[in-house]
Amino acid sequence: MRILLARWLAGVLLALALVGPALAQSPESTLNALLGEVRAGMPANCDAPEADALVRVLCSGHLRVGVRDSYPLFATVQDGERHGYDIDVARAIAQRLGVEPVWIPVKPATRISTLAEGGADVVIATMGHNTRRDAEATFIRPHYYQSETTIVGPKSIQIHSWDDLFNRTVCTTIGNYANARIVSRDVRVMLYDAAGRLPEALRDGTCRLAAQDDSFFAAYLAQDGFGDQFERKFGFDQVPWGMAVAADGADGLAQALELVSLIMHRDGGFLEIAQRDGIFTEFLQSQQALFNNPECIGAAGFAAPDCLIPALEADPPPTAFLPQVEAFLAWTKDTFGVSPALPMLMTQPAWDLFIAGVVNSLILVAGALAATLAFALFVGFISALPYRPVRFLAWLVVVTLQSSPVLLTLVVVTAVAQALFTYSSAVALGAAIVALGLMNGCNAGQAIGEAAESIRRERGLGRGLTMPLFGAAVSRSLTQLLSFLVNAAKGTPVASFTGAPELLAALTDITSFAAGRVATYTIVLVFYMIVVWFVVWVCNRVRARIERTGAGA
Repeated sequence: MRILLARWLAGVLLALALVGPALAQSPESTLNALLGEVRAGMPANCDAPEADALVRVLCSGHLRVGVRDSYPLFATVQDGERHGYDIDVARAIAQRLGVEPVWIPVKPATRISTLAEGGADVVIATMGHNTRRDAEATFIRPHYYQSETTIVGPKSIQIHSWDDLFNRTVCTTIGNYANARIVSRDVRVMLYDAAGRLPEALRDGTCRLAAQDDSFFAAYLAQDGFGDQFERKFGFDQVPWGMAVAADGADGLAQALELVSLIMHRDGGFLEIAQRDGIFTEFLQSQQALFNNPECIGAAGFAAPDCLIPALEADPPPTAFLPQVEAFLAWTKDTFGVSPALPMLMTQPAWDLFIAGVVNSLILVAGALAATLAFALFVGFISALPYRPVRFLAWLVVVTLQSSPVLLTLVVVTAVAQALFTYSSAVALGAAIVALGLMNGCNAGQAIGEAAESIRRERGLGRGLTMPLFGAAVSRSLTQLLSFLVNAAKGTPVASFTGAPELLAALTDITSFAAGRVATYTIVLVFYMIVVWFVVWVCNRVRARIERTGAGA
């Protein structure tokens, strides 16, 4: 009997030994142990300078949550009350931690900096988790949501793929991780500082197409007025959304949030909130099914690594000479204490855009000079003709162009070009060349016509126009002609406003997904200064040669 009892006790102990660790591995038990350990050290550890963020949260009884103010369906403020999926998720997490949420308003540009500066304990603010952000904050996994970037535009435009977007302009926001993908597909971008301005830009026609998270446009497309006029064209780059805590001093809080997130996926907490707030639920349904699989509950009750979604790979491929660039930047840092940001040399897409911008700018400058000279000679010729109606027509064109703002003239010429030809980079460049040539060439042509008239008076010539007279008029107005040639070279950067893919436009595209705006635009300034200086040098050489030829004759 004793032997049987001893065997039964041994069996019970063995079962407990086997079952015990399994119980300890549940997310709830691990979370309770973690919170219990912190609470056991309260209040003695509350004022410790090196205390983890979890200690601070439990000691204060408040979870400071960075949230957005105006992201429909996810985080909005109505009559002083916050609503949306992010808000309800924050409330559920705070409840599980046994604290009260405190709302800290953040914007896309301040989400991570708020964490780094200690302004919030956690950010739950529609923030995509990509590899670039991993170095700046600790993202909580399993992710609490997922979205993709979607292209939205009028139903009247047929857009189905990247091929249909070639050389078109898409409005997006500064810093959007998807901008690198967009510009690398030869799509121009028009940048806005906030996503909330994109729907209005679509309505008033400022933008024909816009790119943003599908979760952002979901609320607008559900509206009768907006949804009747616009539609989703296609989506790309699915990205998981992550709550995030500070990169330093928040390991305990990160562990607690990871356990809460796992429990809410497994038990359908996220899914229930999403259904109540009316957002897409496909991702949450798949996550609930995934984490109900026992194999996805790993050691110590945390999610098994194989069941977690990796961060979106957001770093473009590097250039072949990146090591040399980094060595140079390190040298400038050691030598001068500063290191300029040179994003156009760091990644291959940025480098390709930079080279294309330089080439297009040189083509634009050369074309603008040729067009200015051609229009100057043409307008000067007809202005010197003896026929009054023809001279009146030339005068009318010159006065019209002189009275028109440069940018408006450029826009009108570009619009006419787009009406006649299918839009492309070549068409945008050609339109800019014609516009710059017209504006500067007509002014120079007027000077030639006036010079012809003055020569007639000085020499007592009749109204007839001969080639020697025309040549003398051109020679006399040489100073004005060369001045307007220089003006044409100076004015070429303005072509970027109408979509011409010159250097300013290319570097604007680069800064849409990379840092270094000061250094980038300084490069544009230096480039055009060198170009203009070269044009002035050539013009002076040409004038000196003509004057020597005239003196010799």
